[in-house]
Amino acid sequence: MLFDIRRILGGLFAVYGVILVVAGLLDGAEEIAKAEGVRINLWTGVGMLVLAGVFLVWERLRPKDVPDPSDESSGDA
Repeated sequence: MLFDIRRILGGLFAVYGVILVVAGLLDGAEEIAKAEGVRINLWTGVGMLVLAGVFLVWERLRPKDVPDPSDESSGDA
Protein backbone atom coordinates (compact mmCIF):
# COMPACT_ATOMS: atom_id res chain seq x y z
CA MET A 1 0.00 0.00 0.00
CA LEU A 2 0.99 3.58 -0.42
CA PHE A 3 2.17 5.83 2.36
CA ASP A 4 -0.85 7.34 4.07
CA ILE A 5 -0.48 9.83 6.89
CA ARG A 6 -3.82 8.74 8.38
CA ARG A 7 -2.33 5.35 9.26
CA ILE A 8 0.69 6.96 10.92
CA LEU A 9 -1.45 9.41 12.91
CA GLY A 10 -3.91 6.69 13.91
CA GLY A 11 -1.09 4.47 15.12
CA LEU A 12 0.57 7.24 17.12
CA PHE A 13 -2.69 8.30 18.74
CA ALA A 14 -3.40 4.65 19.59
CA VAL A 15 0.00 4.10 21.23
CA TYR A 16 -0.14 7.31 23.26
CA GLY A 17 -3.79 6.67 24.11
CA VAL A 18 -3.00 3.24 25.54
CA ILE A 19 -0.14 4.71 27.58
CA LEU A 20 -2.43 7.42 29.00
CA VAL A 21 -5.24 4.98 29.76
CA VAL A 22 -2.84 2.76 31.72
CA ALA A 23 -1.42 5.81 33.52
CA GLY A 24 -4.96 7.00 34.27
CA LEU A 25 -5.97 3.65 35.71
CA LEU A 26 -2.87 3.61 37.92
CA ASP A 27 -3.21 7.20 39.15
CA GLY A 28 -3.15 7.55 42.91
CA ALA A 29 -5.32 9.76 45.08
CA GLU A 30 -2.72 12.55 45.04
CA GLU A 31 -2.68 12.80 41.24
CA ILE A 32 -6.48 12.77 41.10
CA ALA A 33 -6.66 15.48 43.75
CA LYS A 34 -4.19 17.61 41.75
CA ALA A 35 -6.58 17.42 38.80
CA GLU A 36 -9.52 18.47 40.99
CA GLY A 37 -11.01 14.98 41.13
CA VAL A 38 -10.88 14.26 37.40
CA ARG A 39 -8.93 11.30 36.04
CA ILE A 40 -7.47 13.50 33.32
CA ASN A 41 -4.99 10.89 32.04
CA LEU A 42 -7.74 8.31 31.67
CA TRP A 43 -10.15 10.62 29.83
CA THR A 44 -7.45 12.04 27.59
CA GLY A 45 -6.31 8.51 26.75
CA VAL A 46 -9.86 7.44 25.92
CA GLY A 47 -10.23 10.50 23.68
CA MET A 48 -6.97 9.68 21.91
CA LEU A 49 -8.09 6.08 21.34
CA VAL A 50 -11.36 7.30 19.84
CA LEU A 51 -9.46 9.67 17.56
CA ALA A 52 -7.10 6.85 16.56
CA GLY A 53 -10.11 4.73 15.65
CA VAL A 54 -11.53 7.56 13.54
CA PHE A 55 -8.27 7.93 11.61
CA LEU A 56 -7.89 4.18 11.03
CA VAL A 57 -11.52 3.68 9.99
CA TRP A 58 -11.28 6.70 7.69
CA GLU A 59 -8.19 5.24 6.06
CA ARG A 60 -9.97 1.91 5.48
CA LEU A 61 -13.23 3.38 4.17
CA ARG A 62 -11.72 6.05 1.89
CA PRO A 63 -8.45 4.68 0.53
CA LYS A 64 -6.17 6.98 -1.38
CA ASP A 65 -6.79 6.97 -5.14
CA VAL A 66 -3.72 6.10 -7.14
CA PRO A 67 -3.57 6.99 -10.81
CA ASP A 68 -2.73 4.08 -13.07
CA PRO A 69 0.57 4.77 -14.90
CA SER A 70 -0.77 3.16 -18.08
CA ASP A 71 -3.62 5.70 -18.22
CA GLU A 72 -1.28 8.69 -18.33
CA SER A 73 -0.34 10.21 -21.65
CA SER A 74 3.22 9.76 -22.85
CA GLY A 75 4.04 13.33 -21.90
CA ASP A 76 5.61 14.12 -25.31
CA ALA A 77 4.56 17.68 -26.01
